[in-house]
Amino acid sequence: MSPLSAIPPTMSNLLPQLDSVTPDVLPLSPSEIAQPQPISSPAPGGDSFASMLGKMVSDVNATQQSATQTVDAMQGGQNVPLHQAVIAMEEANVSFQLMVEVRNRLLESYQEIMKLQI
Repeated sequence: MSPLSAIPPTMSNLLPQLDSVTPDVLPLSPSEIAQPQPISSPAPGGDSFASMLGKMVSDVNATQQSATQTVDAMQGGQNVPLHQAVIAMEEANVSFQLMVEVRNRLLESYQEIMKLQI
């Protein structure tokens, strides 16, 4: 008895319909996989990896500058609540930690790639 014959007939509609597989959903052939894409071209419908990292760094910088301005305004006697200054500092801290962690992961990935035998 095969495992598929043990499925009750009421659940047969859950089985994949192998007859309806079209060529456009089949995996790529080896000749299609072997053709490398240029690294410098941006992803379809998106920015390049370098511009994405640059945007991330500039966002972290803007968050840190905003937190600095909030703290300076509070210290200068302006009407800035203490909790708002603390929240701004924590946002800047968390965004900086995220950026550092992304950098660390990228460096680890690069080092792993460099260890590969060709």
